[in-house]
Amino acid sequence: MYKKLSEIKIGQEVIIKGFENDDIFLKLMEMGCVPGEKIVVEKIAPFKDPISVSVAGYTLSLRLNEAEHILVEEL
Repeated sequence: MYKKLSEIKIGQEVIIKGFENDDIFLKLMEMGCVPGEKIVVEKIAPFKDPISVSVAGYTLSLRLNEAEHILVEEL
């Protein structure tokens, strides 16, 4: 069962399975968020926006509304 990246807790490792919204699909792909890529949630801001994740060997900050469109599977 897939979850949204916005639902994942700090320290969890997940794999990107797809995207819910085609509008930000290209933007996220350009940032290294491609299906099959492993993501680790590193930090979450006090009001849950933004979140900091490790993907493709670097750290990326995502807004909560962007993370809500990334479907992931827990490892």
